Amino acid sequence: MRESGNPAAATAAPGTPRTASPLSLILLGVGVFLLVLAPLLVRYVTPRAAVTPVDVDVTTVFTGTGSYFDTGSLTTRNGQRITITRHVLGDVAASEKSGRAVWDVSTTVDTPPTLALKDPRRAFQWTTGRWVTDRRSNAPVHCCGEAPGRYDGDAYLKFPFDVQKKTYRWWDDTLGAAVPLRFAGTTRVQGYPGYRFTGTVPAARTGSRQVPGRLVGRPEQGQIQAEEWYANSGITLAVEPRTGRIIDASISPLKTLRAPGSRNDAVTLLHGHDLEFTPATQRAQVGLAKADSDKLALVSRTLPAGAAVAGGVLALAGGLLVARGRRPGGRI
Repeated sequence: MRESGNPAAATAAPGTPRTASPLSLILLGVGVFLLVLAPLLVRYVTPRAAVTPVDVDVTTVFTGTGSYFDTGSLTTRNGQRITITRHVLGDVAASEKSGRAVWDVSTTVDTPPTLALKDPRRAFQWTTGRWVTDRRSNAPVHCCGEAPGRYDGDAYLKFPFDVQKKTYRWWDDTLGAAVPLRFAGTTRVQGYPGYRFTGTVPAARTGSRQVPGRLVGRPEQGQIQAEEWYANSGITLAVEPRTGRIIDASISPLKTLRAPGSRNDAVTLLHGHDLEFTPATQRAQVGLAKADSDKLALVSRTLPAGAAVAGGVLALAGGLLVARGRRPGGRI
């Protein structure tokens, strides 16, 4: 018999082995790799990305009106502008050595006369601290020369990652104790969404100070150890849910003096009425929160989802080509 002269009509001889093309094997291998990578990103990469940064250098500013005690005239001045400036600087060397987040914090309270001096040593009030926390849980860690030396709570200068709609214990440095802040709904700051937490601090004694007796209603005593009291009628924090970064804040601190054993305030040292983040501080905090949140979303959601979808498509295509045993360009 004569063989057909049409090459396209030729068929493979029976029993001829079919081989998988290199392309089909590459597609299958890449697909399987991406399918394995997706859960690894969620299980191993995300927890390592959700850690408190150590190279921080952030300044936040509260402003508002209030009252303060003028030591020059020995009177309380009302309706004055109060400014609270907090500078947080990460100690990178100590953080890397200890594996913790070590932050040095400087807080100044200024009135109009002291604000113009631009010197924390001459501020109305200046305090410093050294905060050390676990980088993943945000829990306090007692090491590295922290100050105060004893503190507790869930949240300090930030909240833990993946903020929940529940009550957190916020450390109030002036009080020297943690206070409950309850979830109070959602809010938006500069157009950016956040969780809102609120709380108050009932009046509590925080220390003592030597003053002339007449200041606290004891004129018969030249000098007296007056009691220092502190309260806060309103703490409101707006928190970015994924990172725990505070994007807005409002506080109403009240610091007073009382005669020993008295239940009544004799002198108002400082009273701030709804001191709030400035718009510039809000914008800066929102920018930092958004950048951090986007990075976490990338490794915890976008990349795993993309890897799973792409891996599934490539593995399916590669598997079909391997099963059919066709070379690239062959008939299907």
